[in-house]
Amino acid sequence: MSVIRLGSGSPWEGVVGYSRVVVRGDTAWVSGTTATVDGVVVHPGDAAAQTRQALANIAAALERSGFTLHDVVRTRMFVTDISRWEEIGRAHGEVFGEIRPATSMVQVAALIDPAMLVEVEADAVRGTTA
Repeated sequence: MSVIRLGSGSPWEGVVGYSRVVVRGDTAWVSGTTATVDGVVVHPGDAAAQTRQALANIAAALERSGFTLHDVVRTRMFVTDISRWEEIGRAHGEVFGEIRPATSMVQVAALIDPAMLVEVEADAVRGTTA
């Protein structure tokens, strides 16, 4: 079974050496995704809006790979300020409230760009839709 690796054009993919999404069979892994659009971090200071944008970026990566958000079975949220967990969690819930993947939220010291407040990873398995 072959592995498909797709990039998003992020300025960090080539430097760090990773793919936005890796697919093998009916499984996809989406790398840490932030609120970056055309190489620029959007929604500075707004953790909820950054979460929504990161999830929109994940949705786009999954769709390019033949998956949907309904296939997501796990997310991981890395946040720079855990005291903002509720606004981040609510934004996650707007997208995944009915899907209900396994998830975790972990505070980190910093992300690659100081303007980034949230980074989200997702794992998906095709055909898991309820």
